[in-house]
Amino acid sequence: MTDPAPTAETPNADTPAPSPDTRKPRSAGELGRFVWRELKGLFWVMLAVLGFHSFIAKPFYIPSESMMPILLEGDRLVVSKFPYGYSNVSPTIPNPAALSRMLIMRGPAEPWSVTLPPIEGRLFGRYPTRGDIVIVTPPGRSDDYIKRVIGLPGDTVAITGGRLVLNGKQVSAERRPAALIPVDPNAPCHLMDGTRVKGGDGALYCRLPIVRETLPNGVSYDTVDLGYRRSSDEFGPITVPEGHVFLLGDNRDSSADSRVALEQGGLGGPVRVEQIGGRAEFITFSLDGTTSLNPASWWASLRDGRSWSSLRTSPSQGTSD
Repeated sequence: MTDPAPTAETPNADTPAPSPDTRKPRSAGELGRFVWRELKGLFWVMLAVLGFHSFIAKPFYIPSESMMPILLEGDRLVVSKFPYGYSNVSPTIPNPAALSRMLIMRGPAEPWSVTLPPIEGRLFGRYPTRGDIVIVTPPGRSDDYIKRVIGLPGDTVAITGGRLVLNGKQVSAERRPAALIPVDPNAPCHLMDGTRVKGGDGALYCRLPIVRETLPNGVSYDTVDLGYRRSSDEFGPITVPEGHVFLLGDNRDSSADSRVALEQGGLGGPVRVEQIGGRAEFITFSLDGTTSLNPASWWASLRDGRSWSSLRTSPSQGTSD
């Protein structure tokens, strides 16, 4: 004779009875320790990120057309911080007030970091090379500009008839085929004073006249030359003082650089090497300005052919055609 099978009313003797939930809610002390551990972890992560930004490399966003044609508004770059050593503009120090205005109050774009007071000299300091693209912080400001190094200490720099003259000799300037930049919200063309043309694919392009300059050290790069004269086409000559460099934008007719006074938004002449924050290395990606909060728009807003483009030039290799 067999034993009856267990039923729902008759629990199996081999199955342990469920035990009541013995978990207790966290006490105020336990909750405080948990929150403190999480905050400490977040603090160390933020410190590591800021340390990397301050001493190794940081991302940089191109907000203007001053370095066309090599850089377009909407490009995202990597800027290395160590090639020229470190100064008061090197550390990345967040400005909580600016961050809250941008993220919470949706205020206007502004620098989200602050700069330390000026300090004489650089730690492990080295001068840039002519032709390097660098970021620079104008005196009394916290935002960064991006320009090209043209003159070093002792150089005499002038602009005559729109042409660069270095140490009394006009820099080699070769007329090149026009650049065709696809028209998009970040490159609307009318702001660039270029000419809109329709390409063979039916798309609109901004046609920009190009002149390739070659510096005495052999570094070549393309500049935009719109062909009509502006006040900035006549400048100098001036001699670059010791501890300074002379910077120009590649889009010579639309660049607030060393030719332009501080009061007009420029750099006010040669800049101290302490104001240089790093060297532009390469483009990571570029956006055409159509990005919205909808993630589906992010991929479509990427510009083709700009990701991972190097921004370094050597004496034997200028910018590409």
